[in-house]
Amino acid sequence: FLLMIMGYDRYVAICHPLRYNTLMSPRDCARLVSCCWAGGSVMGMMLTLIVFHLTFCGSNKIYHFACHVLALLKLACGKETASVTMGVILVCVTALMGCLFLIILSYVFIVAAILRIPSAEGRHKTFSTCVSHLTIVVVHYGFASLIYLKPKGSHSMDSNTLMATTYTVFTPFLSPIIFSLRNKELKNAIQRSFRRKFSSLSS
Repeated sequence: FLLMIMGYDRYVAICHPLRYNTLMSPRDCARLVSCCWAGGSVMGMMLTLIVFHLTFCGSNKIYHFACHVLALLKLACGKETASVTMGVILVCVTALMGCLFLIILSYVFIVAAILRIPSAEGRHKTFSTCVSHLTIVVVHYGFASLIYLKPKGSHSMDSNTLMATTYTVFTPFLSPIIFSLRNKELKNAIQRSFRRKFSSLSS
């Protein structure tokens, strides 16, 4: 949901730059963030309610670092397990694909606006503001597709746990780092730090 809102932010900044301060005022930003929290909460509650319909009659050892839904589904037994598993995957994939569709739609308008810029330098500079967001979208949806859309086969429990952990931990951890790399002050501070370190090593 947050990536979708960030795509909308880039759309407003590039397609409606003169109205950006109006459309993305602090109040509007607070509303958009509230919608992200609400959407995530609703998703979490839906998945929790679905999992409550499961029956657990075997091992209670979860092969994961957290109570991941797919790890819980592997411990379930009973006739309803297959339908509940399909329900969970359907909810997750619907939310992921719905948000992805809106992200792609925002970038269709963004690309159309960029192509109307006469200078190549202007097009490059405008598109470079989207690189951080696009990188996170590709990483996030790449791992999500591996988890939810991979075909059933001989996947070890360790590989499933690693992929799920990467999706839930690595992407949120990577996001602020990638977005911070566009901050000139931060880049200059990193460069100064490296220069000091190399100069101290050479001396």
